[in-house]
Amino acid sequence: MPKIVDHDERRLELVDATWRIIARQGLEGATMREIAMEAGFANGALKPYFPTKDTLLEFAFSHVFNRTNQRIAEVTEGKSGLAALRAFCLEVLPLDEERINEARIVIPFWQRAVNDAQKAGVHQRSMDEWLAAIRRCLQEARDSGDVTAAVDNHVLAGQLLNMLLGAQIEAALAPEGRTDFGHAAQLEGYLALLGKIPGGK
Repeated sequence: MPKIVDHDERRLELVDATWRIIARQGLEGATMREIAMEAGFANGALKPYFPTKDTLLEFAFSHVFNRTNQRIAEVTEGKSGLAALRAFCLEVLPLDEERINEARIVIPFWQRAVNDAQKAGVHQRSMDEWLAAIRRCLQEARDSGDVTAAVDNHVLAGQLLNMLLGAQIEAALAPEGRTDFGHAAQLEGYLALLGKIPGGK
């Protein structure tokens, strides 16, 4: 009997190969030929799954985002307010080699999105989803009295998201093997400030 090919599984194999190559060689080194070789496919076998490098990169970004969201859902289950917000941020921050490699996928995608409206739209929808989750946690923390800062939740959420994205950039640009950037301590310092300023909204 002919072997049944699981197309979704093949796509994920190709995405994993793409991550490994970008982590080692950068985006320019991630040619379709190199990706096929890394995944153990024949040259040209990628086209049924990803006709172009751009479509593969877009899928890889979406997969990183979805995988991060899955981890977030697991660590925030049963939590609310600052506890949920802390858990959310710790999953996004590049605190280990796996998440640093994810940042190395995301940043080349941002570069392409600067001049590509479709990719920019994918990024914006992803960030809007994260902002909504952060604002929800902040409101829960206000309702419980844990956040008292006299700054609107929309502003606080924007600050926090920018800190998370900046941390990804710092980690992606760092020498290979470095994983300690003080990001967890910076997060704790920021969250502590939210409850020290009186007069919240």
